Amino acid sequence: MITFDNVSKIFKRHTVLDGVSLAIETGERVALVGSNGAGKTTLIRCLLGEYLHEGMVRVGGLDPRANRKVVLSRVGFVPQIPPPLKMPVGELVNFSAAVCGSDPDRIVAMVRELGLDWDRVRRLPFVKLSGGMKQKMLIGIALGRDADILIMDEPAANLDPEARHIFFHQLHERKDNAVMLITSHRLDEVAALVNRVIEMDQGKVALDDRVADDVEMTARLDCAIRLTRAESAFAKAMAEWRFASDDGGINWRGVVNGPDRLRFLGVLARYAGLIAGIEMK
Repeated sequence: MITFDNVSKIFKRHTVLDGVSLAIETGERVALVGSNGAGKTTLIRCLLGEYLHEGMVRVGGLDPRANRKVVLSRVGFVPQIPPPLKMPVGELVNFSAAVCGSDPDRIVAMVRELGLDWDRVRRLPFVKLSGGMKQKMLIGIALGRDADILIMDEPAANLDPEARHIFFHQLHERKDNAVMLITSHRLDEVAALVNRVIEMDQGKVALDDRVADDVEMTARLDCAIRLTRAESAFAKAMAEWRFASDDGGINWRGVVNGPDRLRFLGVLARYAGLIAGIEMK
């Protein structure tokens, strides 16, 4: 599906990509991880046909620079930083659908499913939306099109728990028929979504490893937490996960999406001294 063959890129005498060779096939969900400056974004920009480079990139056998319209019609892209687009949301949806010949109503349906009030936002400039609303719009556009290549940069970072559950469910529906390339600074944020990990460092592939593909992306875990004492900072953190306590903040209950469990446990680790017990099932 996607091939990088000895790809190198230099900016102002600085080597950003240094002979990268990779093959990514349909059904692979790849975590592309590494620190800032490791080359992740540049590799994606080469895949999207935005940069000249040494070596060869092919998407379905096509050069993404020479066949950019065809290649981009297959790609759903969710950037970490939303573009500062001033066009109304409705126009953005129609434009995005037209690029790949998709039905804009499918995008609207996806946006609604993610929890956005379409009738409220359709006439608003995209740039005026909140961070979470922008993220839902970009995910709706990516998943509401006929895209079999999904490129997502920290895709669920600004989503509420229910929207994250819907997002994970949509990825589960596509897991056998698409390539997913998910970039992140931290592996624990995306580990439960992927079956392959590629780590980049100083423009090279430092690690390329297959991982167990036994994660149920649609799973939800009932979680109960018992504290040694009530703590306002913990209560604030749990409110973001929509957990609730009915005894003044000692016992907390809520639901965690399966792919979020490592991320959730990372949050709990900040309060390890407060926690008397955890149960997840």
